[in-house]
Amino acid sequence: MSEVVRLTLVSHGMTDAMAAGRFPTDEPLNAIGRGQVVADVRDADRAYCGPEARAIQTADLLGVRATVEPRLADLDCGRWRGEVLGRVLPAELAIWLTDPTRAPHGGESVVELIERVRGWLESLTSERLRILAVTHPAVIRAAMLVVLDAPPKSFWRIDVAPASRWVMHFRGHAWTLRTPR
Repeated sequence: MSEVVRLTLVSHGMTDAMAAGRFPTDEPLNAIGRGQVVADVRDADRAYCGPEARAIQTADLLGVRATVEPRLADLDCGRWRGEVLGRVLPAELAIWLTDPTRAPHGGESVVELIERVRGWLESLTSERLRILAVTHPAVIRAAMLVVLDAPPKSFWRIDVAPASRWVMHFRGHAWTLRTPR
């Protein structure tokens, strides 16, 4: 019998790339991002974070000792890393935004990200835990799609703000999503 799992996903704070509309690299939080992170984390039995500097910094600012989890890494944007959104070929951008199976940038497709996150979520369901995971808006979107059993084409319709928190529970056989706080 599966136990109750409470998973709190925290989106990292603002970065210069986010503010400038650039595809992310491994950039740190900016001053705004550091100010967005409020250390009011409830008790967690385990804490994880993505491997990028912005996720690690956010976990540090929350005051948690987080284990780096590669499956919480941001969506790999391939050759678009660091590029300004407006400089990407419109035809390639249109493909990426409308076909979640494609990755014209040579990185990871949205469907591949969703499957990576699905595997991580499944790995959490065997024991009763309170888990905190500091990660990226794309990873949180993917988790929501898994929990809601929503189609991958819905990925871009979810807005995840910097430093926002999303709570999910696993009870017996299914995940549920709570309102963000």
